[in-house]
Amino acid sequence: MDDRPGCLSGLFKLVLLDWLFDFLQERFGFGRGCSCTGIGCGLILGILFLVLACSIISGTDWLHLF
Repeated sequence: MDDRPGCLSGLFKLVLLDWLFDFLQERFGFGRGCSCTGIGCGLILGILFLVLACSIISGTDWLHLF
């Protein structure tokens, strides 16, 4: 049995991930703090965003509604 969530759940997760990424970028992202820490934190947040977004996209059954 396939337990992947449907497209509405996947879209909701992507919206929440986008909101969280924007919030964290404003607080700790590129250009915040010292030059080295701003670039490092922004890069780490960018990589985490890509990993989580790929996980959500590949783990969602886009042909089912719920």
